[in-house]
Amino acid sequence: MIEKKIQELTAFLNEHAHRYYVLDDPVISDYEYDMALRELKALEEAHPEFKDPASPTTRVVGQVLEGFESVAHQVPMQSLNDAFSKEEILEFDSRVQGSLQAPYAYGVEYKIDGLSVSLEYENGVFTRGSTRGDGHTGEDVTQNLKTIHSIPLKLNYPVPYLEVRGEVFIGKADFEKLNLQREKDGEPLFANARNAAAGSLRQLDSKIAAKRHLDIFIFNIQRAEGVSFTSHTEGLRYLAEQGFKVVPCMEVYPTAETAFERVLEIGAERESLPFDIDGAVIKIDDLEQRELLGSTSKCPRWAVAYKFPAETKKTKLLDIVLQVGRTGAITPNAVLTPVRVAGSTVQRATLHNMDYIREKDIMIGDWVYVRKAGDIIPEITEVIKEERTGEEVAFHMPEFCPECGERIERVEGEAVYRCMGGNCPAQLQRNLEHFASRDAMDIEGLGPAVVEQLMGAGLIASAADLFSLREEQLTALERFGEKSAQNLITAIHNAKGRDLSRLLFALGIRLNGQRSSMLLAKAFGTMENLMEQTEESLTAIHEIGEKTAANVYEYFQNPHNRELIARLAAAGVNMKHEEAEGTSQKLAGKKFVITGRFEEMSRNELTELVEKNGGTVAGSVSKKTDYVVAGEEAGGKLDKAQSLGVPVIMLEEFLNMLSE
Repeated sequence: MIEKKIQELTAFLNEHAHRYYVLDDPVISDYEYDMALRELKALEEAHPEFKDPASPTTRVVGQVLEGFESVAHQVPMQSLNDAFSKEEILEFDSRVQGSLQAPYAYGVEYKIDGLSVSLEYENGVFTRGSTRGDGHTGEDVTQNLKTIHSIPLKLNYPVPYLEVRGEVFIGKADFEKLNLQREKDGEPLFANARNAAAGSLRQLDSKIAAKRHLDIFIFNIQRAEGVSFTSHTEGLRYLAEQGFKVVPCMEVYPTAETAFERVLEIGAERESLPFDIDGAVIKIDDLEQRELLGSTSKCPRWAVAYKFPAETKKTKLLDIVLQVGRTGAITPNAVLTPVRVAGSTVQRATLHNMDYIREKDIMIGDWVYVRKAGDIIPEITEVIKEERTGEEVAFHMPEFCPECGERIERVEGEAVYRCMGGNCPAQLQRNLEHFASRDAMDIEGLGPAVVEQLMGAGLIASAADLFSLREEQLTALERFGEKSAQNLITAIHNAKGRDLSRLLFALGIRLNGQRSSMLLAKAFGTMENLMEQTEESLTAIHEIGEKTAANVYEYFQNPHNRELIARLAAAGVNMKHEEAEGTSQKLAGKKFVITGRFEEMSRNELTELVEKNGGTVAGSVSKKTDYVVAGEEAGGKLDKAQSLGVPVIMLEEFLNMLSE
């Protein structure tokens, strides 16, 4: 009797979850669903012997992992070649035509702007899910994927083995809610829905992932046992029958021309869709023909991704406000009527400097076009001057800093204006945020909101003050519990052991970036030694330019800065450089350029890996470049490398160089 009741509740919940999350056709209330789920959970706890391994109660498991296990993909999860014009689509079609001797047709799908994953099922039960990684090796994120209700935990018609590929994303409405909640909680906002989805899927605590409302579209069968198909669209229909939320694509198009017409239709639908897309994918439908066309080491020859141009929207410029940076640089920002662009609502856009404002003739009250540069940073591309009414107001840089009231000056030879106040609170806050940032001292939990809170409470007035904070001071503040206070104190303590190169970057010396910080740390070994250098001895270091050397020298001549260094040293902050373990000279004498996006590591981490093994990383491609490491969405640097005949390698090939 109990066993039958558990089976009935499990079937009931699975059916209604499918209706709600996949078909978007709920027929019961959330309350009814929640009550049934609660009843099932109680029965399973009392009678665990009857619990289905794929029970709906296993979705939000709340498991906290120490890390993610690696998963080797039996079928490589390849990326796609990109096209940006109809001509490039026709060129792709011409190559297909030259290789196939029979008629062929194309399927056309949305290119979902998310994170690619693999789902594996054994005997009809979901057993493992993994990220794409480098296409050959990913990470096991099964527990987080189980929180996605549109992923069936059990197939409707079990087969011995099935592996499918899909794209995890966060819908537009859910993304807006997520950022609104983060704003209320004082947390930094996500730049776009894709970043939010990627970060959520890699949470070590699946309870956090469960709160992010992740969703998925399945778009390919990677492997299957016990079932076979002749076409891609046939496979997608099969997956829909199995309970998957399948990417909408059940039509085929007999020519590249008709396929491209569908691509344009998708482009017109883009804004009205409830999820973000960044293009459309054109695929050969016949699976045997795909086999004939084959693949390169990175991309299939039977598919191409058409990338839509950066989305541009019209909105009104309501005001221009000033932001004071950590070096005193004052950046004008446009306050806009909120408008949704490239996956998020934009309310502000950078105006760079006064030269930019004058060049584009931007006035307060203008109607403007705005886009996201690189789909990340909002910027104004054009003023719609024909819509001016005469009520628009020109913007002029004020004489005094809006934060501290000190004089603003434009430094000769620079485009920016700077606050000349030595104790400007805005500069101090930005400096502290930079000091704690990931690439600097990496103090987890010390974000902008916390820095502002600590400053407002009078607990910190310099970076050195961080290292004398006590737990009881933090727990006395709003939103600081005992655990969060302990975590922050631990993170600050751990930062004491960071290498000298990280500390040099954290100090925020003008024009001194991560690369020059590492070069200086390697060259002089200790902070004490570095502080005694002259401009001439600093410029003697290869790649340290005159302006950087002058800024570093001037920084250490300032008594206030020397006092800060002394206080940091007294607090136990490391003042020495030590070569990291695992360093080698495998790449000695080799110059690399890194371009594009890599899912498995950041470009900064990749740069560190090159330098750790004796190589150097340059910002531009030249004939002296030995290799260009290209990720997804590589642009002009890739084109330059190909035109110069510079070898282009993928991340996997680069890692192989290190392992040889």
